[in-house]
Amino acid sequence: MSTIPIRSVCNFVNNQAVPASNNDTLEVTSPGTGQAIARVPLSSSNDVDTAVAAAAKAWPAWTALTVNARSAKLMALHGLLTEHAGELVDLIVSEHGKTRTEAFGDVSKGLETLAYAAGSGALGAGQATYVSSGVLCRMDRAGLGVVASIVPFNFPFMVPFWTLPLALAMGNTCVLKPSEKVPLTMTRVAELAASILPPGVLNLVHGGSAVAQALIDHPGVAAVTFVGSSPVAESVHARATARGKRVLALGGAKNHLVALPDCDLEMTARDIVASFTGCAGQRCMAASVLLVVGEQPELVARVVELARALVPGSDGPLAMGPVIDAAAVTRIEAAVRGAAQSGAELLLDGHASTTKFAARQAESGGFWVGPSIIRHRSAGDSALREEIFGPVLSVLHCADAHEALAIENASAFGNAACVYTASGAAAEFFAQKFAAAMIGVNVGVPVPREPFSFGGCKRSRFGSSDITGDAAIEFFSTRRKITTKWSVPADQSWMS
Repeated sequence: MSTIPIRSVCNFVNNQAVPASNNDTLEVTSPGTGQAIARVPLSSSNDVDTAVAAAAKAWPAWTALTVNARSAKLMALHGLLTEHAGELVDLIVSEHGKTRTEAFGDVSKGLETLAYAAGSGALGAGQATYVSSGVLCRMDRAGLGVVASIVPFNFPFMVPFWTLPLALAMGNTCVLKPSEKVPLTMTRVAELAASILPPGVLNLVHGGSAVAQALIDHPGVAAVTFVGSSPVAESVHARATARGKRVLALGGAKNHLVALPDCDLEMTARDIVASFTGCAGQRCMAASVLLVVGEQPELVARVVELARALVPGSDGPLAMGPVIDAAAVTRIEAAVRGAAQSGAELLLDGHASTTKFAARQAESGGFWVGPSIIRHRSAGDSALREEIFGPVLSVLHCADAHEALAIENASAFGNAACVYTASGAAAEFFAQKFAAAMIGVNVGVPVPREPFSFGGCKRSRFGSSDITGDAAIEFFSTRRKITTKWSVPADQSWMS
């Protein structure tokens, strides 16, 4: 096995690389090989102070720019990042393990939100109207100040771009804490952005939970966004709210797909497999529970057949990448083994020593886990209720649509749900009755596209807003209402 040069990563403040104030570091490994590719600093609260101070200093000038001036810089950034898309894809494949197709999708979707934000001047425009004779009321939007964004590993480019573009467009400055597992992609983005954005507008502080806590607690931070697991999201929301900050914290998911007897078998089977195995199941919109109404043995058999055909790798239509680290392998294997020990049937065991993925793991030293499909006998099984965050699909047969709906409604999570059917009436029934906030009809990963906003409900979201689209314009700005009068109106009223 060839040796890869190990890169030392720095924080990025005021448009320049800045070493952390301490010498603590963490090894970054490539999931495909298990080899170390970088060392990332485990920064301290002192480093957070430095980054927040830079963002606070930059904020008055940045927020004073016209909306068009900020939009022009964001459009220029869009063009520059588009030119470097191939480089960013390579970084994502290396540090995260996505297939090249998935990495390209990661970058493309992030650039899409950046393009939307660049046009947000019109989208977030104010209003003005005469409310009384000679009295004009107008509403405009003002930035909040410094926004802290704390993001997970699973989309190194897209998830940071859920928050950064609109936060910047609305006149805020930002401090980003990338996941310490995938620090390289956003470090490169910050390096590129330095040629366009003024110093202090975008800053990166690397590290673990200590950095996240310092950002949440910092009196100079006006708003916090977080994406991660539900227990941590709940904690972040409570902690930031107690400190008077605006906060939106997105958590985990347990997404349900309902297959009705009239569904298109081939389309449904392919969509289900793509949904639960895409990104190795490491996404909050992945399918994790298939509720089959009736028996439908042909559908279940086809899902198993398609999943079994997947191969470990980063290229090709049948490729599925590794999971992020050894801890993820252990966690996923434990969930599958636990389900089997509880009486569930393994229709496909992606963790058996005979699989292609096990052979790839032994050969490469990487973190390869094959897809698993579990047929359950009870809706109370833990694998049916708890987030696994890996390429694992739970299957449960339901007597009718009402039983399937009741199982989905009872979930503690509320990110996504989908129904597969050829019936418009059935589709509308489920669309109206699902408890999740993002719903698909024959779409296994129903991610809304701008201007529609991304966000779940129940234990998938802590906070009152969504993180993208029109809802994010509201989150990242304050409405200001200004009432003016320049002459005494002829008709007097209480407004005069």
